[in-house]
Amino acid sequence: MKTGRKILIAIGAAVVLLTIVLVSVYEVNKGVVTVQTGQVVRQDLTSVVTASGEIRPKNFTNILGEGFGKITDIAVKEGDHVHIGDVLLHIDSIQPAADVRAQQASLDGAEAAAQAATAGYQAAVATLAQRQSDLDKAKLDWKRSQSLYTEELIAKSDYDAAKATYDSAVAALKAAQATLNQMRDSGQQSSLMVQQARAVLAHQQDVLRKTTYRAPIDGIVSYIAVRVGENVVPGIQNAEGSFLMTISDMSIVTAEVMVDETDITTLRNGQPADVTVDALPGKTLHGLVTEVGDLAILRTSGQAATEQTTANTQEARDFKVVVRLTDPPLSLRTGLSCTAKIQTAHRTNVLTIPIQALSIRTQEELNAAEHPGSASVTLAASSAQLAADKKEIQGVFVIRDRKAVFVPVKTGITGTTNIEVTDGLKAGDQIVTGSYAVLRTLKPGATVKVDNSLPKVEGTS
Repeated sequence: MKTGRKILIAIGAAVVLLTIVLVSVYEVNKGVVTVQTGQVVRQDLTSVVTASGEIRPKNFTNILGEGFGKITDIAVKEGDHVHIGDVLLHIDSIQPAADVRAQQASLDGAEAAAQAATAGYQAAVATLAQRQSDLDKAKLDWKRSQSLYTEELIAKSDYDAAKATYDSAVAALKAAQATLNQMRDSGQQSSLMVQQARAVLAHQQDVLRKTTYRAPIDGIVSYIAVRVGENVVPGIQNAEGSFLMTISDMSIVTAEVMVDETDITTLRNGQPADVTVDALPGKTLHGLVTEVGDLAILRTSGQAATEQTTANTQEARDFKVVVRLTDPPLSLRTGLSCTAKIQTAHRTNVLTIPIQALSIRTQEELNAAEHPGSASVTLAASSAQLAADKKEIQGVFVIRDRKAVFVPVKTGITGTTNIEVTDGLKAGDQIVTGSYAVLRTLKPGATVKVDNSLPKVEGTS
């Protein structure tokens, strides 16, 4: 046999053998799914809720305009420490000061008139007492004259004179009583005039006081919104007065963060939190939750989610949570952006799996995998059976004899990347963790091949 023919026969045999091998390999790997795996492990697990917000002092006050006027000077600057009563700024006080002086003079005059009325009343009391004494004497003289006249011991003229004296004393007493009443009414009027003048003076002094603004609390001047020469306007009805400045008490500093409505039910007062501030990179502050909001706040508008504001909206909502910082540095400023990681639960030595390993399958899919080829739903199936078939079951795929077996699990708290498993798995079980696309479509009982090699990066060999 020629050499060439032998070579051709050898090549043909090799091709046939290779084809047989390839077909065998294909049949063996037919339906095999490549997966990434991990193990069920025991470890400590902490559940954390992350939320963003800003730094705020627990106590602060906004200084608003209380009276009309032009700012003449500002006695502080941003960053200054002030104490209660320290002068912050002045507005023009010429007219209010003049009104106070004029009203003080009116009050002095009213008080002088009241003193004069009091003296007149006292004099009227004395006069009335004197007239009463004169009347008593005239009465006795007249009675004596009556007796003597009856006995014809005195002349008719003497009798008439005694009676006239008595009548005159009665009239004088009535006049003195009327004068006393008049002086008493005058005194009361003068007293009311003094009270009125004092009330007006108190008003004028209040107007003058409002030309000097003083610190209502100890703190730092964190913001000044006005300049010298600008006009100040007080609040009227529902409109606030001119905003002048803000004083913040930085002795107690908080982080006000907005927590998503899906996480708010896990938060409680006293839970620890780690707070990072964008302006302080690399530094972690510690604190405790002191307030958990009860009213939802619309995320885009910032309004409270009342029945009226949410009647026709499905907008996402947040809840305000306040974290009190236990170690605030002096460099903190009001309004700095921050992020709080609040520890809501902690477990030690618990079974955990990666969160991405969790999958959802329906009872119908599990039945189809357990009894391939059988119809899971018939036309005669009851509504209860249909609902049972559509029931979703949470579980993970466990590798057993190169098969992906779906195992229902119960879960506990959730950490950053792992989740607690309370039932269904044991330590050391090999579970499918990826890829995401594979986990979405992986069928229970499918044959799998494990490939945990790191993905290649573009540009590397």
